[in-house]
This record gives sequence, C-alpha cells and structure tokens, in this order.
Amino acid sequence: MSNVLFDRLFGCHEGETKAFLTFADGSQQSYDSFLRQTARFANVIEQLGLVVGDRLAAQIEKSAEGLALYAACIQSGVVFLPLNTAYMPAEISYFVGDSGAKLLVADQSYDLGEVVVEHGVALECLNGDGSGSFCDLARNASDQFSTVERGRDDLAAFLYTSGTTGRSKGAMLTHNNLLSNAETLVGEWRFSAKDVLLHALPIFHTHGLFVATNTILLAKATMIFLPKFSTDTVIEALPKANTMMGVPTFYTRLLDDPRLTPELTRHMRLFISGSAPLLAETHVQFERRTGHRILERYGMTETNMNSSNPYDGKRRPGTVGKPLPGIDIKITNPDTGETLTDGNIGQIEVRGPNVFKGYWKMPEKTREELREDGFFITGDLGRIDELGYLQIVGRNKDLIISGGYNIYPKEIELVLDDLPGVLESAVIGAPHSDFGESVIGLLVAEDDQSLDLNIIEEVIRQRLAGFKQPRKLFVIDSLPRNTMGKVQKNILRDEFGSTFQDSAK
Repeated sequence: MSNVLFDRLFGCHEGETKAFLTFADGSQQSYDSFLRQTARFANVIEQLGLVVGDRLAAQIEKSAEGLALYAACIQSGVVFLPLNTAYMPAEISYFVGDSGAKLLVADQSYDLGEVVVEHGVALECLNGDGSGSFCDLARNASDQFSTVERGRDDLAAFLYTSGTTGRSKGAMLTHNNLLSNAETLVGEWRFSAKDVLLHALPIFHTHGLFVATNTILLAKATMIFLPKFSTDTVIEALPKANTMMGVPTFYTRLLDDPRLTPELTRHMRLFISGSAPLLAETHVQFERRTGHRILERYGMTETNMNSSNPYDGKRRPGTVGKPLPGIDIKITNPDTGETLTDGNIGQIEVRGPNVFKGYWKMPEKTREELREDGFFITGDLGRIDELGYLQIVGRNKDLIISGGYNIYPKEIELVLDDLPGVLESAVIGAPHSDFGESVIGLLVAEDDQSLDLNIIEEVIRQRLAGFKQPRKLFVIDSLPRNTMGKVQKNILRDEFGSTFQDSAK
C-alpha cells in the first residue's frame, strides 16, 4: 500500500524546476522547492508528536506555506482541518474540541490563548509572510521525509459545515474523495501542464484548496497565487493566465471595471464559477463584455464537485450542468425518498467516489443524510430539465410553506432579478399567524436606481401565482454574504422574520 493521494498529487514532482506558484510580485516557487518545504513541514509535524490519524487544525492566512502545511499532513498521514480566517475564538474552540485536534497552527494575530487552555492543544504560529514558530522549527528540519502509507479510504481532511441550522458538522473526506474528483476535473475541464490558473480564492474551503489546488497539481500546471481577490491585482494578472476559478462576486466586480475587455481576456481559455449561484444576468453581461461564457458548476463541502456545465457544448445560464462522469444525481421527494421524474422540484441526492465518508462523531446524522445505497441527501432543492441540466432552486431549509403550499424562493428571485433597476434579490419566509409562513422579498437596487415598489408589485401580480407573491418588499443596501459569496438568509430571517408576528395579512 502506498500513499496514493500524495504520490499522485505531489510525489511525481520531485526534481521538477517548473514553477508551481507565481506570486503577485513576480517571484516563483518551483515544484521541487515546494516539495522540499513540504517535507520539512512533515518532519516538524512528526517532531511535535503527531501520529497517523491525528488531526491538525489550521487557522492561517493564505500563503505558499499554508499549502505546504496541507501537503505535509497528507504526506505524514495526519488529517488536515482548515478553518475559516473569519472564525472567532469561541468558534475555533468548538472545532478544536469537537475534532480532538492535537495541534493548532494559527496566525499570531489571532487571540487563541483561551482555546489552548480549554483544550490543552499545542499551538504553533504560521503567519502569512512565512514567519512564525512553525517555520522556525522547519528551518532546521530535513527536506526529506519518508511518506506514510495511506489507503484510498483513509481520512485526508475534515471540513466543517457552516452550522447555520445547528452545530457545525465535520465532514470526513478520504484520500479517494479528493483524488477521484481532481482526476475527473482535469479531464472534464481540459487541464494540462500548459495551463496557468489565476487563484484568488481562500484556501480554507473546498473550492480554493481541493478543487483548484489539487487539479493544478494533478495537471502539473502553474498557479498565479494571489493572497485575496482585488480587482486591480486580478486585472494585472489576467494576461499572464489562461484559466480562472472564482465565485460570482469576482465576476460582478470585474464587470464594474471598464478595463474588462476582450483584449484583456483574449489569452483566457476558461472562466469557472462556483460556491454560490451565478446570476443569469452576470453570465450574459460577462459574455457580452469579453466573448467568454463562464462555466458554472455545483459542489459542496461533503462532496467536492458533483456537476458541471460542459467544456464543449452549451453552458446554460441558471443551471449547473450535468453530472460529472462516475457521479449519479437524482431528484427525490423529501418526504418519501421516491425518485421524481425530470421537471419536478425535489431534493438533490448525489452518489459517487467524491461523496464523503460521514460526519465526525455524528453516526445518527450520517445515517439521516447518507443512504445505505451511497446516495447523499444534499439538502439542496432542484430540478433536472428536459436537456438533462440541473437547476438549483434553493436549500431545503429555505423552502417556504404558506397556507399548505410549497414555495421555492429561487423561482421568485428569478422574477425579481429580472425587473428593471433590480441588481439582485433574496426571498425568505417569515412566521405568519394565519398562513404559517408568508413571503418577504428583499431587493438591492442597481447603482443610482430608485425602485418603485408599487410598479414592482404590479409586475409580480402578472407573473406569479397569488400564493407565491411577496406580501412585503424591502429595499436594502446589500445582501449579507459569507466569505464564499453565499447569501446568508439566516441573517435576513433574523432581521425581517418578525414582520408578520402581529399581523394577519
């Protein structure tokens, strides 16, 4: 038995002088240099007393050292737990305690002293500029390390879900989960050693860490590794790249800049979007401005990538394409589990080698969401259209039931987004004394636009059935989003959810 994930992603690059990472200042790190840094980090992990199967939690800024820490965990058989840099100490305490992490690696600016005391976890510092106690230890470590054997079903990483409907769950991802998905994406998105990927995503999330990084490693390509998204730095880097992975916010910000032109993007082979829904209008405007059609795909913490619009073929706005090879997707009745025919809305279920092993220390939750036949109940609602493309209409928890009718927010949001002067919208349900729930629409106006709610309400009456029409509309400055661009409807429900408490409208 070998360590197939490390061997396939990293081991094949020994002695390779080609650039793996290119930085904003133009400097580079070769594959071989990265591997030697990885080995030094693996030796430090071993020196600090971690053994195969132990968990290492990391709350660190994006850096080449952060990637090397991930690779070192894979090489040493330690389970990697990346944590959002926005998490507060109380949240970090939960993740460290729940995972049983033996080592916490963190930026020195984070105040995690209480976490160390509460859980007795070892703490080492790793800063975004490569300084810190962890790197100090690595300077004197050997740049050779004997890779630990691990099987395809052994754990490689934990990723915790957002926890908006309860305590966060640790999704256990195996070596095969990560490798199989990377192998599929290299083929489906035509990645090769000639590619240069513009990487402005965080690396504590599936998108930036596993999808982007693993795909580039497997393809033996190069990444322009930016610390974060900035319109100026991305526009400066675009002529040096030929592919880009981003979230919808990246593309809307680029569209706001007049420098986004066909000339700027003429070298680009592929733009990919995910982690949050891409507005159809963004899709259309981006093609109009650049001549490129964004490829939208669908993935999640527990599965990595599930479906994708085609590389060759029609990329349809408002859809996330068809199942990737080797992955099954079906739409089922949330109450009975019965498979629904195409065109019907139901819960999305996914099966394939990409699907996680289960939730850490949550066997009951695992049984609830991971069926015996391998299908994972995603919690997303969607439909498969007549051409076999998957359209996501919302989360199961966002479903609104009003007067006994099921209302899917996405259907209403598409109508609202299409109205003149509306930049984007969000639809939520609020408790109602008569109907159980009633519909509220939150609207964000385009720049310098004034929205006439009376006109909007009249248009809605013409386009939506009565039970779907928002009973109240509010114009707000912006929609709250998490770091990956997903609209945080729980925050909107907290703010507007009492609208009908004392009303019987």
